[in-house]
Amino acid sequence: MAWKDFLTGTEEDDTEYEEETVKKPVPAVRNASIALFEPAAFDDATKIADTIKKGNVATVNLHRLSKDYAQKTIDFLTGVVYSMDGRIEKIGHNLILCSPNEVKVSGRITMNAE
Repeated sequence: MAWKDFLTGTEEDDTEYEEETVKKPVPAVRNASIALFEPAAFDDATKIADTIKKGNVATVNLHRLSKDYAQKTIDFLTGVVYSMDGRIEKIGHNLILCSPNEVKVSGRITMNAE
């Protein structure tokens, strides 16, 4: 494009621009592990959350907690996992699996006898 064309706008610029996409880096899972928990009080939920925040999977057996505290623990851990784009799922009676986004979980466990 000539300078006079730029000022008058008579010639179209056929330069194509690629859109830049910014991707959030996904950290590599190098030393991820699976931690098992049997919390006896709601306060134990912070230890479980810290484990998940470090990029590890937490399997939590809630059988020692009352129904109310078990629900509170599930609600708290759901928030932790949600904030990390992770996953929480029931894998048995009073048993949940919490995993961060970096750890992929495959398969499905059904609770009904089929």
